[in-house]
Amino acid sequence: MWLLSVLLPLLKLYFCGVKVLLYQTFNRAFMLPVLPRQDGRVAMVTGGTRGMGYETAKHLAKLGMHVVIAGNKREEGAAAIRRIQEEDSQGKVEFVFVDLTSLKSVRQFAQTFQNRGLPLHVLVNNAGTMMVPEGQTEDGFEIHFALNYLGHFLLTNLLLDTLKRSGRPARCSRIVNMSSATHYAGEVHMDDLNRQICYSSHGAYAQSKLALVLFTYHLQEQLTAGGFPVTVSAVDPGMVDTALYDNLWSIAQALKKPVAKILFRTPAEGASISVYAAAASEMEGVGGCYLYNGHRKQSSDTSYDSELQAELWKKSCELVGLQKA
Repeated sequence: MWLLSVLLPLLKLYFCGVKVLLYQTFNRAFMLPVLPRQDGRVAMVTGGTRGMGYETAKHLAKLGMHVVIAGNKREEGAAAIRRIQEEDSQGKVEFVFVDLTSLKSVRQFAQTFQNRGLPLHVLVNNAGTMMVPEGQTEDGFEIHFALNYLGHFLLTNLLLDTLKRSGRPARCSRIVNMSSATHYAGEVHMDDLNRQICYSSHGAYAQSKLALVLFTYHLQEQLTAGGFPVTVSAVDPGMVDTALYDNLWSIAQALKKPVAKILFRTPAEGASISVYAAAASEMEGVGGCYLYNGHRKQSSDTSYDSELQAELWKKSCELVGLQKA
């Protein structure tokens, strides 16, 4: 039982990592094309105080967007805004507190934003964590599942009407979900989403990233069926040298450091795929896709399971208290 539940997810996840590193060894990082100005548009980036989230927020602000950075560390938020403003940002940037592991906090954040009467043209669900020890949120959810997926599921649904109103056929609103190649190693345990039977941080992380891809495809299907001007994409930044790896085992940390300097992407390079999905002309009206290194790519076979997509959607609605099951 332990072998299957703990060791197997670990091996599958690291195998995915090796494949990504081999690709990055022989292929250049994606270079963004010239992007159109985004003046008058409003974007929200979760986890935008550092790493790829910060680079995404900074680039969108340079394009003229009003960027709302959503995060759970106020000091980091203030510092991020100062840095972006010092780099001659063309758009407005602000920080608003939200704890994505708390359903109450997510609801308060969404309500506060809606009360301002602002439009919302781009939502980048970037915030995440990786390889944290077993633990539960105040709502009783496993941390990877709550932060990486469920908090974003609720946030997106609460802001969906605003996104629908803000988009138009020739210029859709866009939702960008930050997934990862680890989703290929993921399995969604519908009878044990909190991984309580036998915990594996590797399995929990991979499950959360697969859940985001399933969510992406199901939401796009709903939006398309309703004729709404909103697109949803899942993006994969590759292996990027960020604080996400701080929770690796000490041996893995030691091995990672020299490799990261040579083969990992920088946060700016990793963020380029999110910026591309959020602002590129080539992505206008394009959704329900998985993007890697600037190209549409086949995601895992499991991610296309429409029955699993619908089952996860229904269960997620129940867990967060949405009447949309």
